[in-house]
Amino acid sequence: LQNVRIDPSSITFNIWKVIPVPFYLSVHFFEVLNPKQVLRGAKPVLTQRGPYVYREYRYKTNITFHDNDTVSFLEYRKLFFQPDMSNGTEQDYVVVPNILMMGAAVMMEKLPEFLKTLLSVALAGMKQEAFMNRTVGEIMWGYEDPLIDTINTLVPGLIPFKGKFGLFIEFNNSHSGLFTVNTGMKNISQVHMVDSWNGLKKVNYWRSSGCNMINGTSGEMWPPFMSPTSLEFYSPDACRSMTLVYEQSGKFKGVPTYRFVAPKTLFANGTDYPPNEGFCPCLQSGIQNVSTCRLNAPMFISHPHFYNADPSLVSAVEGLHPSKDQHALFLDVHPMTGIPMNCSIKLQLNLYIKQVSNIIQTGKIKPVVLPLLWFAESGSIDGSVLNQFYTNLVLLPSLLEYVQYILLGLSVPLIISAAVLMVMNK
Repeated sequence: LQNVRIDPSSITFNIWKVIPVPFYLSVHFFEVLNPKQVLRGAKPVLTQRGPYVYREYRYKTNITFHDNDTVSFLEYRKLFFQPDMSNGTEQDYVVVPNILMMGAAVMMEKLPEFLKTLLSVALAGMKQEAFMNRTVGEIMWGYEDPLIDTINTLVPGLIPFKGKFGLFIEFNNSHSGLFTVNTGMKNISQVHMVDSWNGLKKVNYWRSSGCNMINGTSGEMWPPFMSPTSLEFYSPDACRSMTLVYEQSGKFKGVPTYRFVAPKTLFANGTDYPPNEGFCPCLQSGIQNVSTCRLNAPMFISHPHFYNADPSLVSAVEGLHPSKDQHALFLDVHPMTGIPMNCSIKLQLNLYIKQVSNIIQTGKIKPVVLPLLWFAESGSIDGSVLNQFYTNLVLLPSLLEYVQYILLGLSVPLIISAAVLMVMNK
């Protein structure tokens, strides 16, 4: 119990403070092979590019212990491209939707027609098109676009940022918010459980109290003595708490584990799974609308290749091949300590595109949820960390348990002998 508390004297404290094991972010892009045909109403044809792999380093700063058995911290991420592990380079060009333009068009759909006409004229003047051919590095880490200033001028507040735009621009060299979690010093069953995030007990992105709840841990460790049922964590990237369910028991390099996976209801819509109604407005089951926490852009998250989603999403485009082996997420946790041994968390980012009246650049695009990319954050305990973990948290407790039974076995004849002597003395 002492070893799994958040305490500078515990064995796991340094693992919690600076994740010492290799952790990788693998990104796969979906390139649109027929952009001109899509503008004329054809079904998008996609091909998967990548993976583009980054070594991810995570470390905590501003660690502050409080009197109420909690600790606050900021966790930073730094990413470094790994050419030898990647299928391509950051200089690779990929044809994808013009995310800014198509997103802004859908966001402006219900605004007055003259505003949309002004935007269309401005887009033509800047030679903006519905699809763009940019490098992997630009799409991920940002590129300058005059469209940002134009949108801010025409519709102030529509996009609350300036300068560069990139899908992962806030992912690198940044933190995921101020977490305050329980240390477990007084109540071990609450260790790592989130007390607040950015000072909030719940978020306000969604339409129901249940969906806004901040439940579980910050997604790194869980309380010890886990039961084979479920686990929860709050994900700032998904703007919500997630519940994974127990699938099976196993072993990772000799260490007993419970495997937890995503239930089919994780991204189900409110019709298929009423508790998810608060995440709506929804489209098909298997995708979650995250526009309320992503600048109101028409963005959706899902499992890669629309795994576990409504089949109509897969059939609306060509080139997707959902597979449990390749696209399901999992988390293998040592149940006695609550420490993950092996994990691969996978998510897909999608953009809803369609024809918008008075914006000629949208052509005759049919409404479709178009996959942009999917990524996996994966890591496993190995090397000296695994050896230390196995020795201190698996081997020694097992030896102590055996010693306990040996001592118990030795004590039985001693007790019998003592009883016999007592009887004889009488």
